[in-house]
Amino acid sequence: MSIKVGIDLGSTAIKVVFLENREIVWKKVVPTIPGQAQIANDLISEGLSETGYSPDQLNDPVVTGYGKNLVHDAGKVIDEVSANALGVFLLSDHKARTVINIGGQDVKVIRLSESGKLIDFKMNDKCAAGTGRFFEVAGRILNTPVDDFGDLGQSSADTVNISSTCVVFAESEIVSLMAKGIERQPIIRGLHESLARRIAGLAGNHDIEDAVYLDGGSANNRGLVAAIEDELCRDVHVLPYPQFSVAYGAARSLDSTV
Repeated sequence: MSIKVGIDLGSTAIKVVFLENREIVWKKVVPTIPGQAQIANDLISEGLSETGYSPDQLNDPVVTGYGKNLVHDAGKVIDEVSANALGVFLLSDHKARTVINIGGQDVKVIRLSESGKLIDFKMNDKCAAGTGRFFEVAGRILNTPVDDFGDLGQSSADTVNISSTCVVFAESEIVSLMAKGIERQPIIRGLHESLARRIAGLAGNHDIEDAVYLDGGSANNRGLVAAIEDELCRDVHVLPYPQFSVAYGAARSLDSTV
């Protein structure tokens, strides 16, 4: 029995998956800190311990993400856009045509053909506003766990306009709104709507196909999903484990013909 290993060394999180017969049998995510290669090796050891697999059952890992060149004993290195496109396409049962990935430090909009081929992609990596990192900053300012943003944003009938296009100025804007006595719920809803506008502007509605999949850790935020659906006027789908799609695509690149 051969176990495939996918490692996604992202800017804010490191994700590792084990695949058996194309299914995820073990997965884990930890924050990115210095020493990424050692952390990845430690995660693999942890996965072996928890699953009972032996080291000789593992294929050499396929590595992707911002830190992909830090793992020198990788069996294969693949760029994160290709891994993301492949992972979402396969996990969506070949349905995905547009992938919106909200990473820790950038936002990507990826277009796929009916056969899963990467057509093109656009990326905003000039500013952290509207990325996963910015949500973490906003959470600290609002003294609210990011995991609670979805429910809190959707619970508000009111919203505020977050207009700043720079994370530093947007941070000041949130502080100013709080000083005016505005509750966190409409502020969070405003954050969701601001990011949805950014995504629509990045992609352009003519580039968005109907089979849209939101990917990355922020995809678990139901309030954000709703805001993007409203902005794009399209349904937005979320896979069961959106934070692991890139690592999954990396592992599946060993046997995929897409």
